Amino acid sequence: MAFKLKTSDKPFALIKIGDISEWLRELANYEVQRKFEDESYFENLNKEESEINILMGSRSFYEGWDSNRPNVINFINIGMGEDAKKFILQSVGRGVRIEPIINKRKRLLQIYNAKEIDEDLFNKIKDKVLPIETLFIFGTNRDAVVTVVNELEKEKMIEGENQLSLFENYEARKNKLLVPTYKKADYPLFKVKKQTKFQISNNDFQLLNEFIKFLSDDRVILMKYNENLKQFPVEKVKILKESINKKDEFYKESEKNYKNLDLLIQRFFDYLSIIPEEFEKFKELQEEIKHFKNIKVYLTDISEIQEKIEKVKNYPNQIKESQEQYGTIPPQEYIKLVRNLSNEEEFESNQHKIRIKHIANHYYIPLILSDDEKIDYIKHIIKTSSEVKFVNDLENYLSKNDNKFKEFDWWLFSKIDESLDEVYIPYYNPNENKISGFYPDFIFWLNKGNDYFIIFVDPKGIEHISGWAYKIDNGYKQLFEENGNKKFINYNGYKVMINLKFRIDDFSKAPCGYEQYWFDNIENMLNVTI
Repeated sequence: MAFKLKTSDKPFALIKIGDISEWLRELANYEVQRKFEDESYFENLNKEESEINILMGSRSFYEGWDSNRPNVINFINIGMGEDAKKFILQSVGRGVRIEPIINKRKRLLQIYNAKEIDEDLFNKIKDKVLPIETLFIFGTNRDAVVTVVNELEKEKMIEGENQLSLFENYEARKNKLLVPTYKKADYPLFKVKKQTKFQISNNDFQLLNEFIKFLSDDRVILMKYNENLKQFPVEKVKILKESINKKDEFYKESEKNYKNLDLLIQRFFDYLSIIPEEFEKFKELQEEIKHFKNIKVYLTDISEIQEKIEKVKNYPNQIKESQEQYGTIPPQEYIKLVRNLSNEEEFESNQHKIRIKHIANHYYIPLILSDDEKIDYIKHIIKTSSEVKFVNDLENYLSKNDNKFKEFDWWLFSKIDESLDEVYIPYYNPNENKISGFYPDFIFWLNKGNDYFIIFVDPKGIEHISGWAYKIDNGYKQLFEENGNKKFINYNGYKVMINLKFRIDDFSKAPCGYEQYWFDNIENMLNVTI
């Protein structure tokens, strides 16, 4: 259930309930809207525009989400049984995420010591960030709160959080790695000539059509929906009425069904008010990809992992040193030396393995992968099966003598982590009725003469990429295509083209009309650039 004031269209609190029937009977003095919207307040909890400030639930909020916003937890009638202790510890874990500076999710002193902020900024805010870095815990049962403190002390002794930083590939900085940047437009969505269409079901459109025909006086609409018509009110009402006769221009038929006329009209006016993001410029990569500096490891001893990371990082030097010893040591000894060289190391804890791998053309080294999606002692690595398979397939393709990558002067690629990195494509998300960021899993940079190509790659497969058509139509095409063709954008003598590619197991099953955005093998992924 979501709670909101009658004067607002945004909820301020969420409650998760097993049986809602008794609640509905008790809420006799409140206005209850029984409806379903295909949007998740919970998923947007960590975003700046989220208006949710209170979460309530019976043992609900203790796993499956990661937010830096909660810093006050109140336990009501929580006991001290074993299950309660486990729940308390898990839920406290939801409240210890911190972000004293945007996109810097560790304590201010650690950020300063790592030279990620300058001394002036540190001195200005060091006395003001304590509440941000503190979790305030309250409870109606004093003994339960004492148990929280005791159990946390025990947990602290057993297991800690450590942070690893991988290494920027030295070869990467020899080339210009460009990423697109965006800016807020100075106009609302309804000012765009080829604006993104509003999603509506056929039943809802018929209902809206009848309502507009019935309500001929614009002043009634202006008064009734004044909260949603703060800017350009007359123009928006005019567009609403015009849109009924220009359905194909303004609407796209979908299964999204509001079943509530007021809400539908409010959402339409909100849609017209959205400020899109537009391409601003290219810039050379700096801190836009930074997840590799924030690898979280939840083990008390990480020395073995560190040693293996260092060993794999130095793999090129080991190759070079072995080559220098050729002819200076006995042949059998040299063969043994070469056989012991490896660009990969394994580490295992609690039967969960990771692979630490040196891939020469990756932006940072080494790359950490796991075939186990449920691995929980290390974060910000590649563990989604489709991504792991993509990296494996890429390596196999690179081992071929005739691979197309050799046609370029140079190329590199990098993993993108949605939670920490800032490389994305903005698009209008009709499910949330706002501009969202699409973070593909990988970015490739390829250069040949004056031609420079960027390929965003998402290998999850058609059944696992939510809203792929929106990401293409409402984002990529509007930013980087013109009249159905990809644009070349000039940057310091380079002609830069941005491509977007999704992976599918069988190319013959690529969605009709969208074939150019799908590939089923690495070579096809590169066809757009040659």
